[in-house]
Amino acid sequence: MTDQDFTPGLTPGHLGAPVLEPEGRPPGAPRPRHDPPDPHRRRNGLACGLTALALIAVFGGLGLAGYSWLDDQRKPPAAADYAGPGSGEVQVSVPEGAGLTQIASALVRNGVVASSLAFTRAAKGSAAAAGRIQPGTYTLKQRMSAAAALAILVDPANANGLTIPEGWRGSQIFAAIDKKLNLPEGTAQRTAQEQAAELGLPEFAKGSPEGYLFPATYSVTDGTTAVDLLKQMVERAGKEFARDDADVVAQNLGQNLYGLVTIASMVQGEADNTEDMAKVARVIYNRLAKNMPLQLDSTINYALGRSTLNTTVTDTRLDSPYNTYLHAGLPPTPISNPGRQAIMAAVDPAQGDWLYFVTVKPGDTRFTDSFEVQQRNVAEFNANRSASAQPSASSGASSGTPSGSGGH
Repeated sequence: MTDQDFTPGLTPGHLGAPVLEPEGRPPGAPRPRHDPPDPHRRRNGLACGLTALALIAVFGGLGLAGYSWLDDQRKPPAAADYAGPGSGEVQVSVPEGAGLTQIASALVRNGVVASSLAFTRAAKGSAAAAGRIQPGTYTLKQRMSAAAALAILVDPANANGLTIPEGWRGSQIFAAIDKKLNLPEGTAQRTAQEQAAELGLPEFAKGSPEGYLFPATYSVTDGTTAVDLLKQMVERAGKEFARDDADVVAQNLGQNLYGLVTIASMVQGEADNTEDMAKVARVIYNRLAKNMPLQLDSTINYALGRSTLNTTVTDTRLDSPYNTYLHAGLPPTPISNPGRQAIMAAVDPAQGDWLYFVTVKPGDTRFTDSFEVQQRNVAEFNANRSASAQPSASSGASSGTPSGSGGH
């Protein structure tokens, strides 16, 4: 028997071997014959092809026309707009935090621009308007082009507003209101006392607005009164203390809301910079938990109506409920009007066991839980003060007291 796997010339594909037939036709069967093409069928195919091309051209043209129509529909409609700088005069107030839509509505309402859409488009297309338009009261004209109105609004010099810095005391704010409104000295303070019930203060404040005159920029118009500004400030403070569930957080920290406001005011007065605020707040909470007197120079400064780093030993014996060297716990009211960052520090203090701090030099506030370390830091503070030719300081820091002088 012959083994075909090993016999030369018999392996399929080998030179001289039979050609493999395609599957489906047995070996040796005759190949199928192909009939010549039918000329009628060829003409019919050509006609079908031409018809298909014509249809493609027609529907393609319709599609292109439809796309052009849809593209036209997608284009934003023209916005009504005036031309030129306008005429006459009108005052428009921009409140704190107002967005472009709110500002545009005020402009339309006062007849300054023709449409909100024209103004918002102008503002969004302007690099100068990329930043927020400053709050305040702007003197504009009526029937101005959107671009002309925008040019006035983006210039902070045109904002007739009253700006209250963070940490100002009520006395400073009252004086600023009198000056801005051209009122006799003492008018705003007297207004705050006589119309306290109209300011919207919480009941626990007992008519004292200290701590609730929130630092921000407020609009001032020809008709603005002292009570108008005070009410705006109190309203804004209420919103700030409500936005973080401060009432609930205060209870978790062992305080009521008024206590939290008071702590925020002391943080504002004691911290050398915003980065240290949460640590200062923690020192205050830690000392309150241990029933230790706070011994903060800022509270004595408040009682004496001053701002200084020099607190003498005599000062620490001051007979005042604001003297936190003599009296444990919080002072009876806030001692300033804290800003957002100080409030956040009081709401969310840093984690730590510190009981003492002192600002040895600007930008260098040191926190510790060791009285011995605090004394060394205080000695360095005094040495720095002496080297800078300042009067000798017998302050909370220099007398070895716990908290030091980090305030204003």
